[in-house]
Formats: sequence, C-alpha cells, structure tokens
Amino acid sequence: MIIGLTGKNGAGKGEVAKYLQDRGFCYYSLSDVLREEAQKEGRAVSRDVLVEMGNRLRRDLGPGALAEKIFTRLDPEKHYVIDSVRHPTEIQVLRRRSDFLLANVKAPERLRFERLRQRARERDPVTFEEFLALEQREAASQNTTDQQLDKAIALADVTLENTGPIKMLHDQVKDVLLEFSKKQSRPDWDEYFMGIAKVVALRSNCIKRKVAAVITKEKRIIATGYNGTPRGVKNCSEGGCPRCNAIDSSGKGLDECLCSHAEENAIVQSAYHGVCIKDSVLYTTFSPCLMCTKMIINAGIREVVFNVQYPMSETSLHLLRAAGVQIKQFPTNAI
Repeated sequence: MIIGLTGKNGAGKGEVAKYLQDRGFCYYSLSDVLREEAQKEGRAVSRDVLVEMGNRLRRDLGPGALAEKIFTRLDPEKHYVIDSVRHPTEIQVLRRRSDFLLANVKAPERLRFERLRQRARERDPVTFEEFLALEQREAASQNTTDQQLDKAIALADVTLENTGPIKMLHDQVKDVLLEFSKKQSRPDWDEYFMGIAKVVALRSNCIKRKVAAVITKEKRIIATGYNGTPRGVKNCSEGGCPRCNAIDSSGKGLDECLCSHAEENAIVQSAYHGVCIKDSVLYTTFSPCLMCTKMIINAGIREVVFNVQYPMSETSLHLLRAAGVQIKQFPTNAI
C-alpha cells in the first residue's frame, strides 16, 4: 500500500505518518526532494525556500517532478507513506500505482494555528492573521505549476478528521488501512507463474533470445528451465553455439543450434531429478517449437500457457490441440 498525505498546515499529517512508520511503512516526503536540492545549492532550509524551490522545480521539470523523483524509489514489495502531496499532477503520478490512496488530514483553522504555535518552529506564523495569509498563498495560484493545495485536497480518497484525542485519529487510520487492504489486487496464478518465468529467462545465456519455462503442479513450481547450451558445454554467450554466435537470421539453421530450449530443459531437469510432471501445467515465455511440443505431449503435461507466439509455431499449436493439451495465451501486456 502507498498512502499519500495531503492537508493544511498543522492538520496532523506528521502524526499520521509516524503512526504508519511505527507499523512498518517506509516514509518519504516530497519536501525531502526539495531539502536535497536546497543542500546541493547550499541554501538554508526554510518553509519559504522549500515553497519557492518546489514551484521552480515544477516549472522547470513539470508539475509532477517531485512525485516522479520519489516514484522511481518505490519498491513494489514494500508499504509506503508519502507526505506533503500538494499538487494534482503529483497525485496523477502516484496513481500510476494501483495501490495508491490519498488521505486528507483535516482540522479547523484555530486548532491548527494553536498546534503550530506549540511546535514553535522557526519561521512559523506568529499571529493568526499571518497564519491565514500563509494558508491563502499555499492554497492556490494562477500559475498552474505552483503549489495547488486546495486542488490536491479535492482529489483525496478519504478524509481523516483530527479534532479530538490522538487515539481517534489513529483509529481512523486503522479503519482506512483495513478497508483499503480488502481492495488490494494480487496476481492471479497465470500472472504469478508467468512473472516468475520472466525472471527465470534472465538466467539464459543465449545471445539470440532469452526464453524460460516453469512447470507447475497443484499450484507449486516443480521445475524451471531456460534456453542455453547443454550441461558441461561452453555457454552460448561465450561462443558455445556457433549458430547463435554467427548472428544468423531468425529461423535459419535451427538444426545446427546447440542450445537446448527452455521447455526441453524444464522437462529434462524433471527427469534428471526424478520429478513426475504428468498432469502438470507448463508456463513458457514463447510458444513451444515442434520438438518441444512432442516432448510436452509425451511427458503428460496437460496444459501449456505461453506469453508470446513463437514464429512458425502453428504446427506445434495444432499438434497440442490434437493431443488434447489445453493451450492458453497469456496477454503480453499483462505483466
């Protein structure tokens, strides 16, 4: 989950961020990007400097620049809380992740002003009039690349009312997390195993094409394979296969290729280790060639799921159907 935080000064965004950090969320603030830039320029960090630098970076690099810098750091395996979201385009950037939710932390003006007075940070407004003037400057601007806090708040998915005891705020955050977690999507089995096959393909040393196969049974992986030269032979990328190293046209000289195919390797590895693959499902990043098709049929594999159709594979697919093997193409753009 990625929880973005927006809201007015003193609303309690920092308290929500702290609560989430204590529960394993990694913390980022878009203001941290500005602090990094200020340090590079040797400027003293203040609220005015950060606002000015934020407006300048959005103007020079685009209104979503701060979010773009943070977005590249996000690991899909971790939960994040991202503070200081203040522009609609920043939200658009973060919404490229389907697991993003924007929370607006809200409190009345007088209460927020009192909180700012209590924290007594340097350059915070001293009077309520100064506080209101600051609010107005940060709320909106005629310049579309400047901070647009009101428009960002209007795009929030949820609002957290921070007007009472801190436990009330924490309970609201807890409720949001529980509800949001129910909506989280996860890969189905085809996407899961095909995604693993994509990673297995990275082990291939073939200089022509990287292909991988994963054999599963009862939703467990029982064998993997990727294309490359046979065991004990110099790797393809080291000159082990003359045909591949000749960089010949695709489809030519296949009878001279020394590389074993991914499906072939997965099936042979199963035999080598004494693993039964009868009634299994084979996931492969390319549809199988005719030779691998015959091995698939005779090994008793019941279904083949492939990502990209291999050139000249119509005969193979026809043979699989004739033998009663189920065939499914997994969409290329699905992973």
